[in-house]
Amino acid sequence: MKTIHCQSLQQLDIVAQEIISYCGEEKIWVFKGQMGAGKTTLIRAIAKKNGIVDPVSSPTFSIVNEYRNDKGKIFYHFDFYRIEESEEVLEIGIDEYFYSGHNCWLEWAERIPEYVPENFILISIKAEEDESRTIILERVINGEKYG
Repeated sequence: MKTIHCQSLQQLDIVAQEIISYCGEEKIWVFKGQMGAGKTTLIRAIAKKNGIVDPVSSPTFSIVNEYRNDKGKIFYHFDFYRIEESEEVLEIGIDEYFYSGHNCWLEWAERIPEYVPENFILISIKAEEDESRTIILERVINGEKYG
């Protein structure tokens, strides 16, 4: 487990690099936090560090956005906020994305816990009263900490 304190948006590049280093080769990253905690903002910074030049936005209505970096590497960004029944994700072929070997960044994955792979990185973001953020990184193995 690793805890990162982000005092301002100016620190996002450093925070993004710390997260990338911590996650290593793990392909599934679950971002957890209340509405407005900064999940999409953090993903935007991570995307930039990965060489993605396309605009990064939350795929709230489309559920998934696909990005490519300057080397052609593919990244998938999911937002499950609007999912009412978890089975809805089967319609988009969720397993094909999760087991594609490409990085998958998930927002609101708690809406589909039975479809999240057993091994992933949990990135919990807590907005503090002073508008800073506390970010906790945890490796989840065999789904033990998630649900």
